[in-house]
Amino acid sequence: MLDLHRLKALHAVSVYGSVGAAAEALMVTPSAISQQIAKLERETGARLMERSGRGVKLTDAAGLLAEHAERILALVETAEADFEALRGAVVGRLVMAAFPTAARGLLPGALSELKQRHPDLDLVLHEREPERQIREVSRGELDLAIVQDWLNRPMAIPEGLSRASLLDDVADVVLPASHPLAGRREIDLAELHGERWISSSPGTVCHDWLVFTLRTASLEPEFSCMADEYPTQTALVAAGHGCAIVPRLGRDHVPAQVAIVPIRPRPTRRIYAVWRTDAARRPAIRAAVEVLRQMAPPPGLVPVSGDSGQAAGPSPAEAGGLHPAAS
Repeated sequence: MLDLHRLKALHAVSVYGSVGAAAEALMVTPSAISQQIAKLERETGARLMERSGRGVKLTDAAGLLAEHAERILALVETAEADFEALRGAVVGRLVMAAFPTAARGLLPGALSELKQRHPDLDLVLHEREPERQIREVSRGELDLAIVQDWLNRPMAIPEGLSRASLLDDVADVVLPASHPLAGRREIDLAELHGERWISSSPGTVCHDWLVFTLRTASLEPEFSCMADEYPTQTALVAAGHGCAIVPRLGRDHVPAQVAIVPIRPRPTRRIYAVWRTDAARRPAIRAAVEVLRQMAPPPGLVPVSGDSGQAAGPSPAEAGGLHPAAS
């Protein structure tokens, strides 16, 4: 009988293209992956990997077996989800991931609440960018992903995944305290013509969104600094190196040298949980989504003068349960 762990190792090599990448995805050593595939070769009596330059590649026999492995692993996951649903118990292992500000601003309290309510649930959290999370939840490496998109830059959710809204997170402009507009109750984004900006790294969701948003307001962005963490961006603003647009989730210490001012139109990002539709019956996923919704702070968690935004709750369709996302 074929061993599921060995099939999973082979499937990971097929998906990620190398033993090293497969090991990273499965959180084991490359040696462990090689050993699993060597045992699988003995089970099947077929050669599954061969040398290719400085690396290895899968043989035709391995490719065929990897296709079967994908279907087998999907069936096993469905069977496990159905069995957990039948028992109704929130148990097992739940592997989650969140983008950095959600990992800091939402997950610590949510994980504690989940453990308190369901002590037999084994929780694992990774910090991941949204695009990587979507790939990994699609492949079954993550059970639940906490991702973001912006109202003016929506993210497509692939077929086979479902999602639930958690909160809408408003962003404000962060200015040096000495800036001429720092004392305003709110400002139009277009009024920031000629400013230099502090942004996340090029190629990230937040950088692409900022460029799109500024150009929508007829502002051609000029960047002075690139930093992926919002506290770092805020510190750079405090030192006078430019302006930044920073969401409220995960915002903690605000230096006295900056002013945070709401802008029109209100930049808003949507934060939601994503999981595989086939696993939706798992009580653990339903419990996690419920707690995440309950722990999600409203947009006005961090007081900002002039802001009157209210928390956006789930839609009537979402309020009753977990539903497939529109792709």
